[in-house]
Amino acid sequence: MRGLLALATTLLLVAGTGATPAHADPDWSLAPDKEPEPRDTGYLPWQPALPGTARVVRERQIDARTLDLLVSSPSVGRLLPVRLLLPKGWSRSAKRTWPVLYLLHGGADDYTSWTRMTDIEAYTEDLDAIVVMPEAGRAGNYSNWYNGGKGGPPAWATFHTYEVRRLLEVGYRAGTRRAIAGLSMGAYGAVKYAAANRGMFRFAGAYSGILATRLPGIPGLIMNAQASEKQDPLALWGHPKRDKRVWAANDPMTLAPNLRGVRLYLSSGTNSFLGDLDPPGSPWHPAHLGEPISAYTGKALSARLKSLGIPHTLHLYGNGTHTWPYWIREFKRSFPMIRQALE
Repeated sequence: MRGLLALATTLLLVAGTGATPAHADPDWSLAPDKEPEPRDTGYLPWQPALPGTARVVRERQIDARTLDLLVSSPSVGRLLPVRLLLPKGWSRSAKRTWPVLYLLHGGADDYTSWTRMTDIEAYTEDLDAIVVMPEAGRAGNYSNWYNGGKGGPPAWATFHTYEVRRLLEVGYRAGTRRAIAGLSMGAYGAVKYAAANRGMFRFAGAYSGILATRLPGIPGLIMNAQASEKQDPLALWGHPKRDKRVWAANDPMTLAPNLRGVRLYLSSGTNSFLGDLDPPGSPWHPAHLGEPISAYTGKALSARLKSLGIPHTLHLYGNGTHTWPYWIREFKRSFPMIRQALE
C-alpha cells in the first residue's frame, strides 16, 4: 500500500505541475518512446484465447426484470455470472431484438455492484434496452492477459465482447445497437472496448478511470494495483518496456483513432478533496487519489481526441471523491447520450 500511495502522490504532483516524475524503479516505468506507434492499433503479439463453447449453465430470476446467468467461459476458464435487467415487453421468443447497455464494475468489486449501489433498475425502467452487467474479476482489467506471451485464461475481453455478446444475441434477443459505460476500472474497460472493437459500441462512458495507460507513472501504478490484489504484475500486459507493443495495444491513447463515430463522455474529479456529495466529516480514503489520477489521464486522452478531430465530452468537476455518489451523478448526466445512442 505504501508503494501505491507513493506512486499516487507522485502522480498528484505530475497532474498539478505538468512535471515528469523521477521513477524510483526504472524497470517499471515507460520512458518516452521515440519509435512510431504501431499503425495497426488492433495489433496483439499473441493469440488470445479463441472463442470456444461458452454456454449458459444456469438462469436465476431475481425479480420481474432481473435475470442472472451463470456462464461457462472457456476464455476465462471459470463459471462467471452475468446480470441482466430486461426491458418491458421482453420475451425470449419475441420477433424483435433490443438494444444493449453494458455497465462495467470497478476493481475489487463484482457484477452486482450496479444493482447493489445504485437505483439502476428504477432509473432504466422505461429504457427500451437490455442492461447487461457482467463479472470482470477484482483485477481483470478488461483485458486478455499476456501471461508471458502464452495468452490464454483469463481472456476477459474475449469473454465480454465475444462470448457474452454472442450468447445474448443468440438466446436473449440482444440487438446490435450497443452502449457501454463503467466506473474506475470499468471506465477504462468501457473506453478500451469501444476503441479496440471499432463499430461495436455507439456510446462509451467513463467515470473516474485511467484512460491513458502509458503516461509517466501510470504503468507502475497499474502494476502495483495488480500486486495489491495478489496478481503477478507482469501477467496482465507484460513488462512496460520489453512488451511495449502489448501495452500500446491496450492503451486508449493508441487506440483513439478507432473512437471516431462513438459518442464519448469522460469525467472525474480533479483532486481528492471531499465534495458536495460527501457527507460532512466523511473520512478521507487513499482510493480518493483515483480522481486526480483519472483527471491526469482523461485530459491526456481528451487532448489526443481533439488532435484527431473526434468530438467528446470531458467533464472535470473539481472536488469529489472516488465514490458511488459521483459516479451515479455522472452516469445520469450522461444518460441522455446513452438513450440517443440506443434509439
